[in-house]
Amino acid sequence: MKAEELFRRRIVYSESSFAELVLWRVPKPLVGSNHSCKYRLAYIVQGECVLRFDNETGKGDHRHFGGKEGHYAFFTPEKLIADFQRDIARWNNENRHA
Repeated sequence: MKAEELFRRRIVYSESSFAELVLWRVPKPLVGSNHSCKYRLAYIVQGECVLRFDNETGKGDHRHFGGKEGHYAFFTPEKLIADFQRDIARWNNENRHA
């Protein structure tokens, strides 16, 4: 079985910000992950990726928030998207005066 794309969406928030969400089902977990999903969710503001959730081979599930990278505990695709949306709201709240 090859990777199967489950979800692909681009959400435009303003002239200067958008999110791209891509999720695949893979035949076996990536090294560093214990589930059958591969994903890349990115929030772009003024041409810069300020928030990203992904699970690349060998690195496992993790998130980037600003300049910091940390572990992310993946449970379900629905929770992943909810967590990503929560972090977009947090980013916008913390950086609205920047």
